[in-house]
Amino acid sequence: MTNTMRELATTYSPADIEKKWRDTWEEQGYFKPTLDKDKSFSIALPPPNVTGSLHMGHGFNNAIMDALTRYHRMMGYNTLWQPGTDHAGIATQMVVERQLGLQNITRHDLGREKFVEKVWEWKEQSGGTITSQIRRLGSSVDWSRERFTMDSDLSDVVKEVFVRLHEEGLIYRGKRLVNWDAKLHTALSDLEVESKEEQGSLWHFKYFFADDVATLDGKNYLVVATTRPETLLGDTAVAVHPEDERYAHLVGKHIVLPVTGRKVPIVADSYVEKDFGTGCVKITPAHDFNDYELGKRNELPLINIFDANAHVLAQFDEYAKVGVNDAQKIAAPADYVGLNRFVARKKIVEQAENEGWLEKIEPHTLKAPRGDRSGEIVEPLLTDQWYVKIAPLAKPAIDAVENGDIKFVPEQYTNMYMAWMRDIQDWCISRQLWWGHRIPAWYDDAGNVYVGRDEAEVRAKHNLGDTPLRQDEDVLDTWFSSALWTFSTLGWTGDNDKDLSNKVLQTFHPTSVLVTGFDIIFFWVARMIMMTLHFVKDKDGKPQVPFKTVYVHGLVRDGEGQKMSKSKGNVLDPLDLIDGIDLESLVAKRTTGLMNPKDAAKIEKATRKEFANGIEAYGTDAVRFTFCSLASTGRDIKFDLKRVEGYRNFCNKIWNATRFVLMNVEGKPIATAANPALWELPEQWIVSRLQKAEKAVQTAFETYRLDIAAQSIYDFIWNEYCDWYVELAKPVLNSDDVADERKAEVRRVLLAVLEAALRLAHPIMPFLTEEIWQTIAPMLKDAKTTDSIVLAQYPVCNTDKINEQAENDMAWLQGLIGAVRNIRGEMGLGNAVRLPVLLQNISDTEREQIARIEPLFKALAKVESLTLLADGDEVPLSSSSVVGAASVFVPMKGLIDPAKELARLNKDLEKLTKQHDQIAGKLANEGFVAKAPAAVVEAEKAKLAELAHQIEKVKSSVGQLKEL
Repeated sequence: MTNTMRELATTYSPADIEKKWRDTWEEQGYFKPTLDKDKSFSIALPPPNVTGSLHMGHGFNNAIMDALTRYHRMMGYNTLWQPGTDHAGIATQMVVERQLGLQNITRHDLGREKFVEKVWEWKEQSGGTITSQIRRLGSSVDWSRERFTMDSDLSDVVKEVFVRLHEEGLIYRGKRLVNWDAKLHTALSDLEVESKEEQGSLWHFKYFFADDVATLDGKNYLVVATTRPETLLGDTAVAVHPEDERYAHLVGKHIVLPVTGRKVPIVADSYVEKDFGTGCVKITPAHDFNDYELGKRNELPLINIFDANAHVLAQFDEYAKVGVNDAQKIAAPADYVGLNRFVARKKIVEQAENEGWLEKIEPHTLKAPRGDRSGEIVEPLLTDQWYVKIAPLAKPAIDAVENGDIKFVPEQYTNMYMAWMRDIQDWCISRQLWWGHRIPAWYDDAGNVYVGRDEAEVRAKHNLGDTPLRQDEDVLDTWFSSALWTFSTLGWTGDNDKDLSNKVLQTFHPTSVLVTGFDIIFFWVARMIMMTLHFVKDKDGKPQVPFKTVYVHGLVRDGEGQKMSKSKGNVLDPLDLIDGIDLESLVAKRTTGLMNPKDAAKIEKATRKEFANGIEAYGTDAVRFTFCSLASTGRDIKFDLKRVEGYRNFCNKIWNATRFVLMNVEGKPIATAANPALWELPEQWIVSRLQKAEKAVQTAFETYRLDIAAQSIYDFIWNEYCDWYVELAKPVLNSDDVADERKAEVRRVLLAVLEAALRLAHPIMPFLTEEIWQTIAPMLKDAKTTDSIVLAQYPVCNTDKINEQAENDMAWLQGLIGAVRNIRGEMGLGNAVRLPVLLQNISDTEREQIARIEPLFKALAKVESLTLLADGDEVPLSSSSVVGAASVFVPMKGLIDPAKELARLNKDLEKLTKQHDQIAGKLANEGFVAKAPAAVVEAEKAKLAELAHQIEKVKSSVGQLKEL
């Protein structure tokens, strides 16, 4: 036999084993899918941004996905975890533009083609950071199939889908209000806008009536409150609530707008809140989303006052109403032309004050919408954009969830999904960027638009000959290509014959589960469902869903439940937890890039206080186990470093237990096959408990309760195998009176249960389990049937091995041992002292159990004698405990020094009495009772009663001791 102990280091060092196994798994191709099984499991990695780096959300998400993937691989499924990254249009363009800016070059200096080349160069050099970091987590994706949303074949799928939707009338071009980033010069999706609470102002302006007969409380004006004075230039109405009696007589009248002098009507609309401001709201349909909808209902004109930079235009574009694309030009106030919107705001307020139509200014807290990349205040702006007509796509997506083709876990997210899908709006899919999938549409000089997969197709289809054409400058929203992710990455082409002959596509689509946070259900999950149902068909022509289950997990928050953010200084990096980081590096990491010196100083101080010794290296397995232990469905999780430390200790426990087992089995006979006839209670019990652990873990995986899976694994390995079975095995292996045949069987059970437990834990803790498994599996005949635990069979419960009598006997044994250990501790007796034990109130069943467990009980609890007392027998002065209804006594006589014990008890009595008198005095104080909350008073009363009870117990013991 080889010297196995040399193969397992003295101490557990994650860094020494993780890289070795990462490289081995990938080199050996263990993560590549096979197509030879009769059942399949597939999962698509939500593509992280190519610009990104690993954060706690990635760590949490990947730990869950990898555990599911490894579990199904070991359960004998054809298994594919499809990886890839997203081109992240805005984020990537910003990164490259920033780099060019350091050389005083803009993208416009390069031109579109050269700029895109620069982006590709950056992607090849730096774009793989996130995937290399994901490798560090041990994620078992098939890296040979890694995809990028801008790969040529994926781009072909994007064009195919766009063209088909356009041909079906589901993609159109129109003028709509969008979130406009005036810094990046592009439309943004709602997901790319962060609404942050900020301090602003509420300006109250006087709008004077155009009709001489119109008055309000004898005044010739009404007061309008607004948070955006600059949009006054584009007002087309003032609105009041239909039931607001103050203004009912004014509906249908007109006011004259300050600055512009235009007459606009007063309209009634239930959107207006009677109690906000003055109850009068200025309506600017071209620069506010709510006003846009109100303008649509009331057929108001729309006036666009800003250009792409959010500067005031020289001539405003006025549209007769929503849906009308032809605008007439109206003159802008000369003094405002070219002004930045915020400069224009200041000028309007100054003009209002100078001319007397500023009523007042109030401080006001508001939600400011900012672009998540630029930080710029988003401006609602009327622009020409491409849209997907969503309603026809939404109905099948609703039906798929209603009929159970797609299930949400937890189910509560079904309602969230349904509510949004039933009130869904058309989707703006165009972005004014250079990096991304360029929209496959061409224009001639007359403005006619032609859509096709390429220019040659457009010319041929429309007989355009040599007609000059220019391609649309816009690119598609990143979410458009992401919506095709589950099928585009598997080689879907849209050609039915090719797709039906694609074995990977046919085997792994629909994917089995999507693991995601609730925050992108609308923006990604729903769109994948709609697009896939519309385009992907099975061999019978039935529409396919993209996935069968959507497992929605919570968001990772800090230990206090706060959202992690750099500005709060509470961000943790999973790699810092894995590798460790010194204090100075952590401080630098947390404060770099913070513009406000006060914030940086505050974060530095808090970091130094909390992480005075930096962050220890916990290793990947401990971090992954922590994530899984917190993965209760749908709830946000509080990430506490103490839990990581606890699971790092768990890893050490497994490692050290393995070394103990090896020391006791290596070089000694090990049974080659199980022989249950030689099993005694410990073997019967641990094998039975293993079956129940296997059942619990399998059920947890199947129901997406990885927290329960982790807890079941932890309880079995630490509490049952390490703390109990290993201890139960020691007397057998160390005894000269035990037959060699039984010792060989015990060694085999020690190894076999550990080997099964490693396979049980592998999906969550891959590195540690592989390292140990490679050491012990060869010691068991037929246990190492594969080259890696990655490919080993997952342990499955064998109900024939469940032994309820053994479990009941063991539970009784554990209770008795625990009771004796408690008494030993209370009496201050060392482990070497063998104790006489008396039992009373024992049932007939328990008497039978005692007959079976007595030798083990005496050996493990260091018991000299065991006596069963009748219910009425007198018990000598003893220290006692209870196990269920049974009483456990250890007589004190001969075991303790009465004088010393009496001194100790008197000291305890003095302390308890002092505490009792302090609380009694507090409760006797009428002022305290009158002012303190009722709950506090009741808690003090409960303490007093408990102290009184303890005092009586000590007094009783003192009395008994005096009799010794």
